[in-house]
Amino acid sequence: MKIQTQITEKLEQAFSPSFLDVRNESFMHNVPEGSESHFKVVVVSEAFDGQRLIQRHRAVNATLSDELAHHIHALAIHTYTPQEWASQAQAPDSPACRGGGK
Repeated sequence: MKIQTQITEKLEQAFSPSFLDVRNESFMHNVPEGSESHFKVVVVSEAFDGQRLIQRHRAVNATLSDELAHHIHALAIHTYTPQEWASQAQAPDSPACRGGGK
C-alpha cells in the first residue's frame, strides 16, 4: 500500500475530518522520482475543538507514528476546527526545498 494511502486512511479513522488533504510533496525535494518521503496534511476536524496547536500536532504525530519512524522524512501538519477552516479555507503553501532540491 502506498504511504499516502496509509496516511489518508489513518487520519480519516482517527479524526473523522470534514476536510482532509494529504499531499505528497516529495517531488519538491532532491529525492528519487516516485518517492514518498515528504508530505503535507491538512486536517479539519471537530476533534481539535478546544485543543492547542501542539496538542493537535501531537495527536497527528501519534496517529502516524509508524510512518514517521519508518517512511516519512518530513511532515507539514496543518490542523483546524471547522470554524477556523471556514474563516481561512486554505493552508499556507509549503516553502521551496532548501536542501538541494529541484
